[in-house]
Amino acid sequence: MPDKRTDDQSAPARPVSATAKRTRDEHRGTDDRGAEYHSELPPHTIDNLAASLPESLSVPIDVPAAPRRAVAAGGLSTSVENTRALPTPATHTVEINTPAPARAAGASSAIESLSRTDAAASVRRDRIRSENSSAPESAAMLTSDRLLTVNRKTRKAPQGAWPEFIYALSLHLVNLGDSPKVRAYKEMDERIRRKFEGGTRFVPILTRKGGVGKTTVTTLLGMALADARDDRIIAIDANPDRGTLSERVSKQTRSTVRDVVSKAASIGNFTDFSTLVSRDETRLDILASDTDPLLSEAFDENDYNVVADLAARYYSIALTDCGTGIVHSVMRATLQRADSIVIVSGGSVDEARLASETLTWLEANGYGDLVRNAIVALNTATQGTNLVRLEEIESHFRSRVREIVRIPYDPQLAAGSVVSYKDLRPITRLAARTLAELVVEGLPADRSA
Repeated sequence: MPDKRTDDQSAPARPVSATAKRTRDEHRGTDDRGAEYHSELPPHTIDNLAASLPESLSVPIDVPAAPRRAVAAGGLSTSVENTRALPTPATHTVEINTPAPARAAGASSAIESLSRTDAAASVRRDRIRSENSSAPESAAMLTSDRLLTVNRKTRKAPQGAWPEFIYALSLHLVNLGDSPKVRAYKEMDERIRRKFEGGTRFVPILTRKGGVGKTTVTTLLGMALADARDDRIIAIDANPDRGTLSERVSKQTRSTVRDVVSKAASIGNFTDFSTLVSRDETRLDILASDTDPLLSEAFDENDYNVVADLAARYYSIALTDCGTGIVHSVMRATLQRADSIVIVSGGSVDEARLASETLTWLEANGYGDLVRNAIVALNTATQGTNLVRLEEIESHFRSRVREIVRIPYDPQLAAGSVVSYKDLRPITRLAARTLAELVVEGLPADRSA
């Protein structure tokens, strides 16, 4: 029996019946619609039907058994393989493979960067929370900033006129944060509070000329350090010529460095030592010198070492108000322990020259490193300041030391009496804090490194 599915294009022309002609026209009309196959087609099956878009779109569909031919419609290429009809309809399956959506040029790198950022943030969180800490932590690591979640209840109220006004006006709903001035103040506090490891840091305040304000600068520096830091600060009056450092704070004891030397064997803790010093409102401890000039002169290198050894047990920073006798034995012991020095200069010609000669003497005696790391405190409240060009004095010292700080005139300091740190002029407190910041910056953070 001849196969009725013979290709129409290859068969010879022969008469066809009306029924066959009608059937052929129906099939031709279907082909003319360009691969528009739907449920009205006869239930035939095929072995293979592939249609793909120019990229990778593959659409297997079921069409009636027909001769092999190619149909193109709208970019869809369809290939129909000649197959044998099955007696019963089979399951029709459509499989569509579409290419992955195109990603923007920088999308991949952006996603990878975000992943790296998340990973880095995770590492930082782990490190802050000590989830991967291999060494035991001290109790000081349990800070509020680390443990408290920042939200409306735990976030501190802002400081500064405008932020405080907005905060109050919004019933504590709008917190703009601290003003720029307050932020700068707190950032300076953080720099002054730098932690030290490996013992007490000794900072002598000296110059070869008296009356230029060494005691004043020692007081300001000590108060600024004690006010900002949480540890203990002491200022030792080692002036053998009857120092006046203890007169800058309210006296709480009549003890002096001589009492410390004589009672050194019985001092076993900080409570014992604290009975021999006076403490001001900023928590600065001051150890007075002897008021008797004869006893003061007897305070020598060995006595200073006894006092310094005791101070090193209980204090983080020890300031030493030195006398004018730069060749005195106490000066030698002071410089041997010094981690940094502050040179005080007045604003007159002879005061600036003597301060510079102090630097020269230090360099000539093997203290060149201290000179290069030194801070010059230029006291502008001395006589003759208005007659000289302070910029030229600063230019000279800047070529020899690390930094220069101007100490402005303040009526409270000029009185030579008890100094109240909170009552100083704002510009004076700023100068004291700047001096404290620069001194701390020059101190070694860890002696073991």
